[in-house]
Amino acid sequence: MSNTVAANLARKSRKKTAAKQVRLKLVYIDFWSAVKFSFLVSLCAGIVGVVSTVLIYTVLLSTGVLAKMNELFMDIVSDQLSLLDMFSFTTVFGFAFVVGILNVIVGTAFGAVGALIYNLLVRVLGGFQLGFTSN
Repeated sequence: MSNTVAANLARKSRKKTAAKQVRLKLVYIDFWSAVKFSFLVSLCAGIVGVVSTVLIYTVLLSTGVLAKMNELFMDIVSDQLSLLDMFSFTTVFGFAFVVGILNVIVGTAFGAVGALIYNLLVRVLGGFQLGFTSN
């Protein structure tokens, strides 16, 4: 038997350790951290929304679905009105951009209000208890 460091570490790694359990209670959410996090999440959602809207519009335009819808619309309503004129690329992109900006503003506000409400409710209810184990 050798008394090297590697042999000692090998013996220790074979021993079964008992699982340790930790119970934590979430009693406070930092307001500015919640605002920053909700801003970043809603910013990502806004960017995804704008990009997906532009991609869907481009696919519908290139496959001819919008042209067929335009023909059907012109047959039903009038020959002077055109869906492609009303829903041009700039109109669709502008609308998606405005909705994305509103998404960022509203999502950030919801995150801030949610943190404030949680911090107020914690004083009454005591917080949210979590349990962790080391396996």
